[in-house]
Amino acid sequence: MDMQSQLETVVGQIGRTVLGKEKEIKMALTCLFARGHLLIEDIPGIGKTTLAKVLSRCMGLDFRRVQFTSDMLPGDILGSSIFDRNTGGFVFHPGPVFTQVLLADEINRATPKTQSALLEAMEEGQVTSDGETRRLADPFFVIATQNPMELSGTFPLPESQLDRFLMRIELGYPDREAERRLLMGDRGRRQVLDHTKQCLDPKDVRTLQNQVDAVHVAAACLNYLQDLLAFTRSGTHFHMGLSPRAGLALMQAARSWALFSGRDYTLPEDLQAVLVPVVGHRLRSRDDLAEIPARRLEVLFQEVAVP
Repeated sequence: MDMQSQLETVVGQIGRTVLGKEKEIKMALTCLFARGHLLIEDIPGIGKTTLAKVLSRCMGLDFRRVQFTSDMLPGDILGSSIFDRNTGGFVFHPGPVFTQVLLADEINRATPKTQSALLEAMEEGQVTSDGETRRLADPFFVIATQNPMELSGTFPLPESQLDRFLMRIELGYPDREAERRLLMGDRGRRQVLDHTKQCLDPKDVRTLQNQVDAVHVAAACLNYLQDLLAFTRSGTHFHMGLSPRAGLALMQAARSWALFSGRDYTLPEDLQAVLVPVVGHRLRSRDDLAEIPARRLEVLFQEVAVP
């Protein structure tokens, strides 16, 4: 089976459990293959946890879930050293971050100190404790879920920490047909999840990530990317423009989307496909510093000429 068929099989397998969300599934996989981390912001009960579980099973990746709460400490995520009477020394007990797919459920219910501990591990790919550095798994993919800010008991992620996530997506309500299938399936939904077939293994995932790095970005696409970045920095629509790191994130996501589309080169359409999930959480309105609704980001498509 060629790579394109494999990817289509993965999307179909996940789609058997997460109904009517093919685009969102592709975005999540695009984020994984780009070596990024994913933030899903939506109300409870939409299927965020289910998506994380079934994705890890399809990839044959180890999965851990952490329910974030306001009393959680950094050691609850990263691990801690505990005194062992038998050896007379301290022994490090790894936390749930030592896995391949980590579901950080309701990350904005934890305090900023705990949030920072996880996000530092995401950025560095390692955990340092008692002067010893321990590498995290490869691949290492964090799927964090976040409740909307209007819900009580939340600690909003600062912009500098939001920037650690390559993409932010929303699942949204299912369409009528998908919801009917969900309602009709009811108790069988968990059985579908339990019987999810493994389509890839960790080695395949690493191979795909390496192939993403090798996707060619033509000069015309680089010009278009720089034009997009320059437009956000013009001061006309946004409070602050996209950083060079955001530009790198956009380019890597576009490479991954191109590979997902069966190409080893990027097109301007790849940048457009991933633009909103990659930059939506990185831009603020020029007038009131509020987050930019996705529909207002379309100004980038309208104002920046496509080569």
